[in-house]
Amino acid sequence: MHTEFRGLYLVTPDWDDTDRLLAASDAALAAGAALLQYRHKEASPALRREQAGALLALCRRHGVPFIVNDHIDLCLALDADGVHVGGLDAGVAAARAALGPDKIVGASCYGDVARAIDAQAAGASYVAFGGFYPSRVKKYAVTTQPDILAQARAAGVTVPAVVIGGMTPVNAAVLVAAGADMVAAISSVYGMEPAGVTSAVQAFTALFSRR
Repeated sequence: MHTEFRGLYLVTPDWDDTDRLLAASDAALAAGAALLQYRHKEASPALRREQAGALLALCRRHGVPFIVNDHIDLCLALDADGVHVGGLDAGVAAARAALGPDKIVGASCYGDVARAIDAQAAGASYVAFGGFYPSRVKKYAVTTQPDILAQARAAGVTVPAVVIGGMTPVNAAVLVAAGADMVAAISSVYGMEPAGVTSAVQAFTALFSRR
C-alpha cells in the first residue's frame, strides 16, 4: 500500500481491552490519523493476534496503513502493511529481507543521525527520532534536540522523518515547522476521553496544514 508519510502517526497503548482499543482507534482514524502502529509490549501471542487482526480490519475500512511493532512474523501472517523496528528489535535489513520491497519498514533512531543513515541504507521507509519530551509511556535514555531534523537532512537522510516522545499538538508544532513529516502520539490521543480523541487528532493534523 502506498502511503504519504504526513500527519499524525498513531501508536496504540498497552490496553488489554480490545473493544476500548478499537473504539478509540476508530474515532482517531475517522478524525484524520494518517497511519496506525500496533504496539502492545505485554500482550500474550493470542491477544496480540486478536487485536492486530481487528485493528488491521479497522484500518482497511478507513484506508489507512497499519503496521506492527517488532513482530515481523505477525505482519506476514496478517499481510499488514509493514513493521516498525527499534534498537533492540530485528534490524531493518532483516525486516526488509523478510517483507520484500513493497512493505513499510520503520526504524527507531532515537537521537542518532548515524543510525538514521544506516537505516535508510538498509531499506527503511522512514526513520523515527525521539524522545524529544518526557513520555508517559516510553522511557528514553536520551533527550533529542529539534535540530536533529536539519542535521539528518544535511547528512543525506531523504526518507520521511517521524518524531516521537511526549508529543502534544502544542509542543510538536516546532518540530513540524522544523521539517518533521509525521508526529507519533500515544497518550495525547488514547489518553483522552472519547469525545476528546477527535479534537486531539484534528489539532495534530492542523499542524501540517500550516506548513
